[in-house]
Amino acid sequence: MIKLGTLKYKGNNSVVGAIIVENGKIKLTLKGNEKNETLSVKGANGGYSRNFTTKPGNSIWRYAEGRLWQINDYIEEKGINVSYNVSAEDIETPSIAPPKTVVTTKSNPADPSTATWYKNESETISYISIVQSSIKITLLALLGDKGSTSVKDGKFIITYTIPSQNFEFEQVPDSFEKGQWVTGRLYYVTLPYYFTATAKLTSYSYAGTVTFDYDLPTEPTLTGSVAVLKPNPNPAKFEDKDIAVQLSLKGELEGYMNSSNIEEWVFYAKEKEVESTLQQKKNYSKALSSNTQFDFTILKERIKDDRYQQKYALTVTVRFTKPIVTNNGTITSLQQSFDAIVEIYKNIPTIILQPDPTVPPSSGKPPVAVIMAPAAIKAGEEFIVSGGGSYDPDGTIKSYIWDAPRAVEPLKDAYTTTWYASNSIGTNGVSLQVVDNDGMSDSTGTFIEVIEPKPVAGLKLTGSTKQNRKVTLTSTSKSPVHYPLVDARTQITISAVSGGTSSDIKYSGTLKGITTKDMLFRKPGVYKATIYVENTEGYSDTSSVTFTIIPDDPPTVLFSMQPTAYRDPQNGNKASIYIEDLSFTPDIDLIARRLWQYRYDSDGDGSFDDESWVTFSDGNLDHLYLEVSEVGRYEVRATETEEFGQPTIGEFVSSADRRSADSYSSAVQPVSERVVEVLNLGPQGDWTW
Repeated sequence: MIKLGTLKYKGNNSVVGAIIVENGKIKLTLKGNEKNETLSVKGANGGYSRNFTTKPGNSIWRYAEGRLWQINDYIEEKGINVSYNVSAEDIETPSIAPPKTVVTTKSNPADPSTATWYKNESETISYISIVQSSIKITLLALLGDKGSTSVKDGKFIITYTIPSQNFEFEQVPDSFEKGQWVTGRLYYVTLPYYFTATAKLTSYSYAGTVTFDYDLPTEPTLTGSVAVLKPNPNPAKFEDKDIAVQLSLKGELEGYMNSSNIEEWVFYAKEKEVESTLQQKKNYSKALSSNTQFDFTILKERIKDDRYQQKYALTVTVRFTKPIVTNNGTITSLQQSFDAIVEIYKNIPTIILQPDPTVPPSSGKPPVAVIMAPAAIKAGEEFIVSGGGSYDPDGTIKSYIWDAPRAVEPLKDAYTTTWYASNSIGTNGVSLQVVDNDGMSDSTGTFIEVIEPKPVAGLKLTGSTKQNRKVTLTSTSKSPVHYPLVDARTQITISAVSGGTSSDIKYSGTLKGITTKDMLFRKPGVYKATIYVENTEGYSDTSSVTFTIIPDDPPTVLFSMQPTAYRDPQNGNKASIYIEDLSFTPDIDLIARRLWQYRYDSDGDGSFDDESWVTFSDGNLDHLYLEVSEVGRYEVRATETEEFGQPTIGEFVSSADRRSADSYSSAVQPVSERVVEVLNLGPQGDWTW
């Protein structure tokens, strides 16, 4: 039950358009906060630690006479391939391996676009973010061989000694001589490498909260009525035989429309205080109202005096499939009780029914009078008396004639509203005569017990039940409409049960003569509120509610940064350390201030205890860079202070009530994640011989 006009976004983004509720969900469009960052990245072969490899080599061929080898070599200075012959140094014929000879070969690196580019060991970025001019190749040592490596004109130049660790046989070309001992070998080396580059990333951040006011569903209420169908009329004259009694019991839900959530209706009826006569009936229809009938018998042996009254107790219960959340809690079922009285008389009844009008003889059927009214009602409370259940088997009801001597408002028509004054407390009779279109009539009566007009006290608690937040106590007390509450006599008292004291309960003004009060609790704990109410007839009632004020939890401070950073010659030999705040408030408050500090292990002794903190940001930033110049270890600390995420009462709180925490004192952020080591980039060069 969201109040659409109260939807509000709180955060650092701008809202595009309106915040709406669609299909039960809150929808809004946010303009992202753009963040541009420049960082060093690594290009690898499908895994952060998986290097690319190239396997270039040289063709070495043995002549037919078995003792001479042709060496195919690459001349880097001229960029051409050449061949020359060397004699075997071993004594075998044919020679087993060529003599040790320094050779040079070349190879092309992989296309950088085929690399997987990494920010760190787990995070990748797209190739389109790579600055093409910044791509460099990092060469590693040859695997299993020794030699020199370099990059020239985009090609690998490798100088090594044959025979190398690995070779494979190859077919010599047709232009080479033929003979028994002619063979071809390709000696090769394995060169691992990876790419480095600078990436420029643009990202967009979205964060914040949506707040709104809402109404809980209207309080479901179970009402109903009971009617005496037999005997008719009621009171009934004793005819020296058993009397059949039929009662109609109806239940009706008000202030609730979800009939699909109704599990069952359950009806009970019994002679009052006679458990052996209990009857039960159920109805599983998913309807907002339900009714049934119960049959009883009054044995003629009971009729000993001039008037005999049999009282019946009836109950209707409705159970729900899913609990219903209301302003006063959760309900799974509702129940309402009723009473009915059947009177059997010998001479004079308690209720004098209207005599039948004199009508000409008719062959038609007479009507049937039926009254539905509450069995008990408070004095001063309005209620409905209905004769609408009356019917004519062969026509229509033309008039309703009521007699309710002590009712304040006269009864008329099929439905009428009336009430009883406090001087009518006790049993009151109501009679009804109906006349049909043939002039025929029928009469019946019922009994209404008028009880004392006592009010019902009640308190509702709204707001945030957290320390230093606004809590509103509102009276939900009720009294019969004609005997209203006297507000000046209303008294609310608040006491501390445990955890806090009376001095921790803060409010302005008085708690007397009011129906609602805003207050604040300085300390968490259990508190009790009691309300006393009194109406114009002097009747009173009290009600209490006990509630818990929970603590205001501090923020959980947590941030991420890389464990190692390198000084950048292109940035004044400064290392740029990117920091992202991951902090959160466990109880939905707002982080209003972020103070970022660092301290440098200047003497390199591995301890920061003798170092001073230096502030590098106090602008409540959750994404930022720390730039430092010195090589060594730095410890970073974030101190964060909350602002209340729920309404408060300003006069009772101060800045000291805003909770704060820092990463240094928290057990959440381990030391290893708060320290970054700044290193120099290693030199790069190439050489040949």
